[in-house]
Amino acid sequence: MIRRLLNYFVRGLLFTAPVGLTILILYSAFDFVDSLVRIRFPTGTANQQFFIPGLGFLIVVGGTMLVGFVFTVLLPQTLQNLIENWIKRLPLVSIFYSAFKDLISAFVGDKRKFKQAVLVTINNESNIKKLGFITQESLDEIGEDDLVSVYCPHSYAFSGEMFIVPRTQVKYLNIPSAEVMKLIISGGVSFKE
Repeated sequence: MIRRLLNYFVRGLLFTAPVGLTILILYSAFDFVDSLVRIRFPTGTANQQFFIPGLGFLIVVGGTMLVGFVFTVLLPQTLQNLIENWIKRLPLVSIFYSAFKDLISAFVGDKRKFKQAVLVTINNESNIKKLGFITQESLDEIGEDDLVSVYCPHSYAFSGEMFIVPRTQVKYLNIPSAEVMKLIISGGVSFKE
């Protein structure tokens, strides 16, 4: 009887834990964005206020779309470049701006970097390999034209490592990047059926 109840618990956990964690992560992200512009309305009674859940989220998303519209349709590319060049000349700010811009554009936009999945040999002697993504096909700028840079995300984390490896140690994969990312993030457990 106890073994059966434990079996039911484990099967229930296998269903509820991923669903619950997904809901928790999505809710936390929504609440964080919503709290950025949380407008509080007075109720008429002393020191009591209320806010409309989701209003801040809509303002942030709508504002971001408006900025995207302005920079895509209304502002000419030369003005965009002037603003960006001005930001890049500010000490310390330019470091963070460039890093965040490159990170975001690696995942979305026209200049996505994580589109070519590769299998890179880390240790030839032990035949140890890692899955990753080509981020630079050529490293001519540092005088290493026979090397490439490969970013290998960590499992169950928003982090990773960049490896500089000989081009000969990289095998290009014919698998969609999203599937490879899912495989890496899940620690090798999740892959397309």
